[in-house]
Amino acid sequence: MDIKKYFEDSEGTGILATSDSEGNVDLAIYSRPYIIDENKIAFSMLERTTYQNVLSNPKAAYMFIEEGKGYKGTRLYLKMAGEETDAKVIKEIKAQRIRKHESKTDSVRHFVYFEIENVRPLSG
Repeated sequence: MDIKKYFEDSEGTGILATSDSEGNVDLAIYSRPYIIDENKIAFSMLERTTYQNVLSNPKAAYMFIEEGKGYKGTRLYLKMAGEETDAKVIKEIKAQRIRKHESKTDSVRHFVYFEIENVRPLSG
């Protein structure tokens, strides 16, 4: 699967699932990921539950549900691989992809990198 092309061509809704070190699960709506390469993606995060969860448990899953009839999409199984906290670097990366539905605020954010461990289709 060409991850970059898939997310450039597909419209839909993304959901990022994380859990803390005790297994308490959280789900959050997330925009499409930033594609670093075929094996690495990233998300911009505020200091909320999702960010705290990946600090205590690096495993996550991202489900993308494509717009349209039926259940079409993809699931990415992820492991945190690092983060960027330099606001200038984050702003430069985000400037490459400003979409109308994304926040343009300068809130303190963490740019969290994930290795893609597995890719599976969304099954209905």
